[in-house]
Amino acid sequence: MPEWYVSGGLALGAILFLMFLSMPVAFAFLLVSFGGMYWLVGMPGVSQVIANASVSVTHFVFLPLPLFLLMGELFFNAGVAKKVFDAVDTLIGQMRGRLSYVTIFGGTTFAALTGTSMGNTAMLGSLLVPEMSRRGYAKRMSMGPILGVGGLAILIPPSGLGVLLGSLAKIDIGRLLIAGVLPGLLLAAIYLVLIWVMIRLDPASVPEDGPVYHPLSEKVRVIFTHILPLSVIIFMVIGLILLGIATPTESAAFGVLGVLIVAYAFGGLTWGAIAKSLRGTVKVTAMILLIVAASSTFSQLLAFSGATSGMIRAVSAVELSPVMVVVVMFAILLFMGMFMDQASIMMLTIPIFFPIAQAQGFDLIWFGIIMLLALEMSGVTPPFGLNLFVMLGVAPKGTTMAEVATAGLPFLGCGLLLFVIMVIEPHVALWLPSLMVR
Repeated sequence: MPEWYVSGGLALGAILFLMFLSMPVAFAFLLVSFGGMYWLVGMPGVSQVIANASVSVTHFVFLPLPLFLLMGELFFNAGVAKKVFDAVDTLIGQMRGRLSYVTIFGGTTFAALTGTSMGNTAMLGSLLVPEMSRRGYAKRMSMGPILGVGGLAILIPPSGLGVLLGSLAKIDIGRLLIAGVLPGLLLAAIYLVLIWVMIRLDPASVPEDGPVYHPLSEKVRVIFTHILPLSVIIFMVIGLILLGIATPTESAAFGVLGVLIVAYAFGGLTWGAIAKSLRGTVKVTAMILLIVAASSTFSQLLAFSGATSGMIRAVSAVELSPVMVVVVMFAILLFMGMFMDQASIMMLTIPIFFPIAQAQGFDLIWFGIIMLLALEMSGVTPPFGLNLFVMLGVAPKGTTMAEVATAGLPFLGCGLLLFVIMVIEPHVALWLPSLMVR
């Protein structure tokens, strides 16, 4: 059997080469895993990989995934998202750059109801960018907040990527989802401060919105008819897990039921919306389960070849402090985000990074949030961050990719600030999970 660094290097190199040839990511992983196991041990190894791939997608832990996805699909397709935006807009009232602030508040609410970063960005972009452009907002003040807050759906439950990461890394999904709440809300607060600073430095970048007056009675009505029902749904997803009343699967089912009831009450629940939501859920779920099967086979290949244990020994032999180890891994994730999508990054790094994190003595829930933060930021890292392309698709005619990427850079800085905060004070991520009722 070759040395671990030879087999591991060949496997990684082969995958990157196949991806460069535009082979679908999951198929590249499966092909390399099958070929690698055949090379190492012959047909018995291939049979073992096939059996492992079959088992990997039948775990009970994956049940929340299609339910969270269906919840987000219904939220968008039944028109609930527009109602949320209108409600937040009514409550905020008049202030300079009001729509930039509405973006953060509305986007944070969307994140707690959808679980999908690209869907969050697309919905906010289509709702807000045309109106903000019409009112005279600078592009960095319209697109930037959307690029920032759009990624919060990766941190705040119901996070589809959070469920996937927890499943692949074999850590407690409920604790991981709850651990993302406080960092996500803190990041939203940092975005609000950034917007305030940007407006103070350049008042001309946002218009002085005309007088907007909503009587107290209207605000109270909006709270009871729009905000309260949505808050109940968020509690069903987050609160029931935190209190130990429901598992992630049960809370996801409650969330779907809540969105169905609210969508019906708002008048947007049609058979067409349900059918479209189900189609979208099946499509994304099938894609994710294929990714899971491919990733599990690759993990098995690395473990069997000795690459996993060899990398742990190599990292342990290098005299780096634990802080430097996590900084290096975070930097690698951001670099990969410049050229790869988030699912591909997870498939490549989870089999390598989590064993190293465990060997370093990191709390794996905390490290999972660190990784989700890096994946959130990777959506807006130029040149190929996926959310950049989503935003370009809804931006005003004539907008360039350079303008979109530049608008997102200050919000990337906010993500780096949160990373520093969580490294200095891990309890930002671990405090809520410590309160969970077991």
